[in-house]
Amino acid sequence: MNAEFIEALKEIVKEKGISEDLLFYTVEDALVSAYKKNYAKVGGNLQNVKVTIDRENGEIHVYTPKKVEEEPSNINEMSLDEAKRIDPLYEVGDIVDIEVTPKKFGRIAAQTAKQVVIQRIKEAERKVIYNEFVAKEYDIITGTVIRKDKGNVFIDLEKIEAVLGPNEQMPGEAYNFNSKLKLYIVEVKNTTKGPQIVVSRTHPGLVKRLFELEVPEIYNGIVEIKSIAREAGSRTKIAVYSHDENVDATGACVGPKGMRVQNIVNELKNEKIDIIKWDKSPETYIANALSPAKVLDVVIDEENKSAKIVVEDNQLSLAIGKEGQNVRLAAKLTGWKIDIKSESQASE
Repeated sequence: MNAEFIEALKEIVKEKGISEDLLFYTVEDALVSAYKKNYAKVGGNLQNVKVTIDRENGEIHVYTPKKVEEEPSNINEMSLDEAKRIDPLYEVGDIVDIEVTPKKFGRIAAQTAKQVVIQRIKEAERKVIYNEFVAKEYDIITGTVIRKDKGNVFIDLEKIEAVLGPNEQMPGEAYNFNSKLKLYIVEVKNTTKGPQIVVSRTHPGLVKRLFELEVPEIYNGIVEIKSIAREAGSRTKIAVYSHDENVDATGACVGPKGMRVQNIVNELKNEKIDIIKWDKSPETYIANALSPAKVLDVVIDEENKSAKIVVEDNQLSLAIGKEGQNVRLAAKLTGWKIDIKSESQASE
């Protein structure tokens, strides 16, 4: 172990963002193990040892700490007379470090240190990547499609690959090699093989984050997203509320000439988005949630959290939606069970 090796270690510290002290302490611990394996047994007994590395010139010193006792009983103790020959100030109970560095320890040390450093670099890089991405959990990230395998799509996030599983893929969306995607980070796992990043294109959080990026009023907290109901690739309903009476929540989300919501629709490959005005009155909120249908009457049952809705005869199919999608999303958005009848059905 020489000055060049120390310089190399310090360069690694700088490049990889690893703690210098942590790296040196780890190497020193590994050298203790290497010494014990090769040299530490004396007369069948195992010595306690510690190893120090000079941070400047790379010199290694191995010491065995011995406790000063009146009558030593094992290899890790020494008599008071022996201690005083080293330094007259030593007393019973003091610890004396006796150097036991072997002459040929340098070669073993260099090999051991190399192995430890390689392992520590891998661990540190994994930890840095994990910490970076765990801070982005539940946020949006842009990635590049690199390959498909067994239904999974693998995404390059520059420092690591992410997995877009079959359930997280939007129906009908093509994931072509080298195409760029905005993805929602669902989970960051710390596994024995390193960080695992689970991403999604179907999660409602993706829509929420896209609106936060596109609509300054949401980002600034003036407009609040109260709820989202989504059937990915087909339709989303999003309920918004303005904390400023001078700011129209739905208008802010739609944007000038509809540009803000259109940008989000484009990112979601033409998924339809209904922007609903949230209201503290359940009747008004439920009526709004059934947009674009016009609601005539809402009767709510607080105990069962259900609502009976009446619409004009020509609005019934619109209120229910194709294959029941509109009413299904409205129920999911509001958290209320919804039963819709036309005006003529209600009168009967």
